[in-house]
Amino acid sequence: MTNLQLLWFVLEAVLFAGFFFLEGFDFGVGMAFKSVAKNEEDVEALYQSIGPHWDGNEVWLITAGGAMFAAIPFWYASLFSGFYLVLLFILMGLIYRGVSFEFREHMLTSKYRNLWTTVTAVTSLLLPFMFGILFSDVVKGMPIDAAGDVSATFFDYINPFSLIGGIALALLSYLHGLNYLKLKIEKSAMHDTVERQVKVLYPVLLVGEVAFAVGLYFYTDFFQTKFLLTLALLALIVVLSLIGWFAALKDKQVTAFISVGLTIVSLVTLLFVGLFPRVMVANNPVHSILLKNATSSAYTLGWMSIIALTVVPMVLAYQIWSFWVFSKRIKVGEEH
Repeated sequence: MTNLQLLWFVLEAVLFAGFFFLEGFDFGVGMAFKSVAKNEEDVEALYQSIGPHWDGNEVWLITAGGAMFAAIPFWYASLFSGFYLVLLFILMGLIYRGVSFEFREHMLTSKYRNLWTTVTAVTSLLLPFMFGILFSDVVKGMPIDAAGDVSATFFDYINPFSLIGGIALALLSYLHGLNYLKLKIEKSAMHDTVERQVKVLYPVLLVGEVAFAVGLYFYTDFFQTKFLLTLALLALIVVLSLIGWFAALKDKQVTAFISVGLTIVSLVTLLFVGLFPRVMVANNPVHSILLKNATSSAYTLGWMSIIALTVVPMVLAYQIWSFWVFSKRIKVGEEH
């Protein structure tokens, strides 16, 4: 395995971690359209909190997919063909979630505005849930043949471990969104609703993390192949969740937000560490797709590295600038 191959595996992990950190609170705010907002003014404030950012955050996913296609094409081919239906649900969710923001703004009657608000909430829940299923199945192992083709049944995709993973990522995203709202929206009645939910959901999250750890033990080889790293990352996830919980109780809004975000990043790190040096885990270990056999040529990876190291810092700088420009807190009922 070359350094360039390792570099692009790490870059894929970074891109997905960036996507789930940034889009995670977008998903959470989207769910809050129905679980927190009590009226049209509340919904408008929630929309304004993510309006300048949600489409830019999705660029991280597009970049991760494009990088996988160009740098690790065998992984791309096996993943996108083997998880066609799961990815179709994700694609449809992204499409309907995107248009729901725009359609809602152009509806003249409350009936149809409420319809598109519901679409936003449902797709914002569906997307992290389906992503959780996808990544849980990838590390669990799938029926893959010698050619790298996945021949799976319904229960290969939907099983106790993948359901735990889907629920865990959806819950993390929702908590991330709630903490973001406390940061972004000025004190209002919504804050009281958010605080009540946070107090209930953090203990549920900790129980879910224990269930996920048990699932890792029984459904993956993480503990057998990387015991210390797996244990350390699981411990980090729990510690970060506890920090976020106590910070939320003490109304340390920045700490609570960053802690849940880092919990998501640690979860992505755990999955990629356990996956390495494979990119697809097969039920028959002989058929697992290894990173060293799945990448493009050294020439292609070299040029892609130059481009990535040039462009990615500019994209990061732009996103940081955009968050700075729109850093002002939003007041419920204020016109924008």
